[in-house]
Amino acid sequence: MNDDVRMTIPLYTADDRVPRPYYPTDTPARDQYSRRIDYLRVSLTDRCNMRCVYCMPSVGMKYLPRPELLTTDELLLVMRAAARAGFRKIRLTGGEPTLRPDIVEIVRETKAIAGIEHIAMTTNALRLGQLAAPLKAAGLDRVNISIDTLDPEKFRRMTRGGRFEQVWAGIAEADRVGLLPIKLNAVVVKGMNDEEVGRLAALTIDHPWEMRFIEVMPLTGVADVANDGVVTSAELIEQLVAEFGPLEDLGHTANDSARRYRIPGARGKLGFISSVSEPFCSTCNRMRLTSDGRLHLCLLRDDEVDLRAAIRNGATIDEVEQIIRHAVMIKPWGHGLPDGILPTLRGMSALGG
Repeated sequence: MNDDVRMTIPLYTADDRVPRPYYPTDTPARDQYSRRIDYLRVSLTDRCNMRCVYCMPSVGMKYLPRPELLTTDELLLVMRAAARAGFRKIRLTGGEPTLRPDIVEIVRETKAIAGIEHIAMTTNALRLGQLAAPLKAAGLDRVNISIDTLDPEKFRRMTRGGRFEQVWAGIAEADRVGLLPIKLNAVVVKGMNDEEVGRLAALTIDHPWEMRFIEVMPLTGVADVANDGVVTSAELIEQLVAEFGPLEDLGHTANDSARRYRIPGARGKLGFISSVSEPFCSTCNRMRLTSDGRLHLCLLRDDEVDLRAAIRNGATIDEVEQIIRHAVMIKPWGHGLPDGILPTLRGMSALGG
């Protein structure tokens, strides 16, 4: 394809067609609000081997046809271009990223990209018992693991079939091989697991893990889960103070989504992610790459930029970098939940959280 055609590849957001200017390449990408965007969450697949109630609908789930997913070469091209644009941290997500057959090779190749300083993965840990050691050897730095309850039967209901014992074995293996620090994620759903927050928090007393509590979000396909109301971080902290006494406030690190605390004398930490009640948009440093090759600019908005079309039309790495820099520049300030604006384009399983 000739240069004239290639340079006019259109970019699309949720609202309109955006022309692409040229952005200087000698500085890390910043958005129009001067936020440095250096953290890319990469969805490797929209498929998952669980169907958590806050992530997927119980019926009617349709997965993308495989030809619509980015190939491994296309994924690596995007990550190399992102590193050139100043991205320093990669998180591999899904769906469930360990379902990608070449997951170990993807980690190894990502680790070799100049400029990438940290590779993490968010996983349900069902396959981590077998994969933790090879992933660590390939260069994975650490994992976040979803675990919403310690009750095996409740776990089965919330995940619609997941086996708690298998997940717990995956956590133990990740700990053993050194995918540290381990962060455990619990989405708190009213009437399902909100009474179990104390048990989950108590894991940090004897383990050097971080137990993170996440406010349920009204995403496409599962918005009804939040209909009974969001259990806010403030409510959870009040509940834990009543059970354990005053928590040690560990403060908030810039660009981190979690505010951290510690139970007195505990080895680990507690984290609270308050996307709904206390948004952290002003310090947001992340963007998401969907498994079908769209840069999703804000988790709770529908704005996207199409990289797959550009790549399959012959865009070079220089041009992909320019598209990424443009996407960073037009990144929205934050979500519109206070104004009643809900995302409709993709569910959580297609975005990787």
